[in-house]
Amino acid sequence: MPQPNLDRKRRYYVHMRQANYAASLKLEGFDLKSDALEIVGSDKQALLAHYRRLSQAQ
Repeated sequence: MPQPNLDRKRRYYVHMRQANYAASLKLEGFDLKSDALEIVGSDKQALLAHYRRLSQAQ
């Protein structure tokens, strides 16, 4: 098993927070598009492109 490092721990906890938030929304009755959480790039340009696509889809 690989040794845990700080970056791997951060990614794990980000993933767990997202999963817990999605589960919480489901319990409250919100309809989610999918069970898989969408991973958006961590840089600013990827984030802007993601939200532009979402705004055009509506």
